[in-house]
Amino acid sequence: MSDINVVVLVGRLTRDSELKYTPSGYAICRFSIAVNRSKKQDEGWVDEPHYFDIEFYGKSAEGLSKYLLKGRQVAVQGELRQDRWEKDGQQRSKVVVVASTIRPLGSPPQGTDASNRRYAPDSVPAKPEPSNGQASIPPGVDEFTDDIPF
Repeated sequence: MSDINVVVLVGRLTRDSELKYTPSGYAICRFSIAVNRSKKQDEGWVDEPHYFDIEFYGKSAEGLSKYLLKGRQVAVQGELRQDRWEKDGQQRSKVVVVASTIRPLGSPPQGTDASNRRYAPDSVPAKPEPSNGQASIPPGVDEFTDDIPF
């Protein structure tokens, strides 16, 4: 039997996404989400937040990063990866979710300038970069810059 490594999370961004590039120009979008778990405490229910670091790569990450703002609810599908390193002679590790698909949910958070931006596509799957060297538009993103006509 083969191993399975799949994770699906729905939560809210704890901060605006951060877009960086490798020396070769490959885009890396990083952000964290909070996922609440309800648990019974005394006579009522309380939310217990859990925080997860997410990484998303490539042109899709570039296109979606401007829509990933603090407070925005997103659905993330991907896999877990454990990073390991040594610091000051101590072994350290961290588990991150490497996203294959990100779906923004609901409307942008209140109080942001996202209302002036075009809405993001329903979902953006990570796809390999085109090898012909030409930039491509992420799937589902239109080229027009006008407001949405409705």
